[in-house]
Amino acid sequence: MIDDKFVTLPRGSFLMGTDDIKAHKREKPRHEVSIDYDIAMAKHLVTVEDYMLFAQATGAVVPEEKYEHLGFDVPVRRVRWTDAIAYANWKSQREGRKFRLPTEAEWEYACRAGSESTYCFGDDENQLEEYAWYTKNAKGHTHDVGSKKPNAWGLYDMHGNIWEWCLDRFSEDYTNTPTDGSAYGVANDKGRVLRGGSFNADAQKCSCSSRINLGSGGKNYFVGFRVVMEL
Repeated sequence: MIDDKFVTLPRGSFLMGTDDIKAHKREKPRHEVSIDYDIAMAKHLVTVEDYMLFAQATGAVVPEEKYEHLGFDVPVRRVRWTDAIAYANWKSQREGRKFRLPTEAEWEYACRAGSESTYCFGDDENQLEEYAWYTKNAKGHTHDVGSKKPNAWGLYDMHGNIWEWCLDRFSEDYTNTPTDGSAYGVANDKGRVLRGGSFNADAQKCSCSSRINLGSGGKNYFVGFRVVMEL
């Protein structure tokens, strides 16, 4: 039985990236990717409470924040890529299942949830407030996970709230990137991929195809993560 905190993704193919002329070249060219294996994605971002359990068990440092003001159900942030990997490894050992960061392709596939539009719900930016915390409504801070509408597959905060680490190294565009759902692993100095937008990102940065990069040692105030479970 799958953990009720995870959603099993259906196998399938999708068009990754965008043809939008306003979009950055790093989101192009649009291309077909197949997810022909079984995987489940966490419904929610890793919260401060989740991360505290990891920190208590391993001695890891909880990123310093004024959590007493925001609460413990907000997404943890200021975590490095290596911190996210350590969390996933700890969770794997603790629960006897394989957890890891999603690949960039898995993340976009899950975000789109069968759609081919700018956002999981369509192209109308006016509806984004129903699904995301971003510059227009977040008031400069993160919010409790799951407090906006989920996408069609039951995943929350795929748009906004906090940028999410992926496994992949960053590629300048999609030329010569994998089409089988695996992570782009060509060594470079561009860091790792972040997806989804955040509380301080505009609507365009919160689209299904939006992507930025950060060095794996970066622990910015707008960066968090969620995990996937291999099945």
